[in-house]
Amino acid sequence: MEEKTVQENKMGVMPIPKLVFNMAVPMVISMLVQALYNIVDSAFVGRYSPDALEAVSIAFPIQNLMIAVATGTGVGINAMLSRHLGERKTEAANRVANTGIFLSICSYIVFAVIGLTLIMPYYKMQSDIQQVISYGEQYLSIITICGFGVFGEIAGERLLQATGKTFYSMITQGTGAIINLILDPILIFGYFGMPEMGVAGAAAATVAGQVVACLLAFFFNIRVNKEIKLDVRCVFKPQIKDIKKIYAIGVPSIIMASITSVLTVGMNLILKRFSEDAITVFGVYFKLNSFIFMPVFGLNNGLVPILSYNFGARKFDRIRKTVKLGMSCAVLYTLLGLAVFQAVPDKLLMIFSASDAVMSIGVTALRIISISFLFAGVGIVSSTVFQSIGNPLHSLFISVMRQLVVILPTAYLLSMTGKVDAVWLAFPIAEICSFILCLFFLIRTFGRLKQMERGL
Repeated sequence: MEEKTVQENKMGVMPIPKLVFNMAVPMVISMLVQALYNIVDSAFVGRYSPDALEAVSIAFPIQNLMIAVATGTGVGINAMLSRHLGERKTEAANRVANTGIFLSICSYIVFAVIGLTLIMPYYKMQSDIQQVISYGEQYLSIITICGFGVFGEIAGERLLQATGKTFYSMITQGTGAIINLILDPILIFGYFGMPEMGVAGAAAATVAGQVVACLLAFFFNIRVNKEIKLDVRCVFKPQIKDIKKIYAIGVPSIIMASITSVLTVGMNLILKRFSEDAITVFGVYFKLNSFIFMPVFGLNNGLVPILSYNFGARKFDRIRKTVKLGMSCAVLYTLLGLAVFQAVPDKLLMIFSASDAVMSIGVTALRIISISFLFAGVGIVSSTVFQSIGNPLHSLFISVMRQLVVILPTAYLLSMTGKVDAVWLAFPIAEICSFILCLFFLIRTFGRLKQMERGL
């Protein structure tokens, strides 16, 4: 009981700057490591073969969909668990934790079936190059069929984050990413007596890192995370009401992240009209932007339990201070990313051993798309605010408007000019629209908090 009280005091009493630093910095560090892995992983694949790099780029929507389902479910687990702890409902918190594990297992089974049945048609839709299709089938089959690690890892990490143990979450993510980084060149190129596996080696390294991180996450939850109790019997006896609570918050987050997969497939089909190199450029951009956005998502992961806990405890002033600080940090970091993309786009592309054709398209693409970073920080933190304090549909609406209603139609219309450079303008246009919507919903949300505060 004493440990629980300490945790509650930390979330509800510790000064906000110190609390945000304590909660978010480990997550930002772990996300930076993860982003570094994303870049280095593709850099090794690019050295192996340009066709392999394109195959991995085309695999992104399916991988993103897996992570979307895992993290969206995790958002629901995180928010509900933190809220129940803020309300001092221990039994309800335990049910949510165990139900979250059950939902993660079910999610993995769905993607394993996809990996067994739909990979070849998916690649044939987006590429006419047989070698790209062959590499893609090798890579994505391993990622999906052996993907139980990513679902277990993310669920376990969200349980640690929800109870404030972000240091252990950082160790979990960092260890998985480092293992991946070590194994990548060994398995891709066949170093130290290992067979040369190519893209299959890249996939095997990814899966190995995820499995180790999964095991480590559950070890920490069982040994260190005393605020909750995981029980196999409870995992396989979920209650419908807890599933509804998790997905009431999680489904909008899943849809928001999944829309990126729809966006990527749609953009690939638009860019295919110009060249396969344009598709590669778009895939490389998504790898590079992970170094900008994943640390901001790490900041968000640290903000979710703070916002949800204090919303449950009805401490509205702490919510306002948390949002202000979080948004300031996010905007400063994305502005730094903008400066790098504008200054050295050619150096960024060379990380992936870019061909002359990819370089020719990519330099302009990175400079145009990165203009959207000016507004992205506000949008990312706003979505977390809406999800954490009971307005997840706001986040969903903004994401749908940005990525489906604005980007894809705008990109298609701009492609009619016959100039691939014009297509990239769709991204800053969409981000400006998203920024305006975020400000509108933020004003409404904080107005609602004031009304609730007056009612206390």
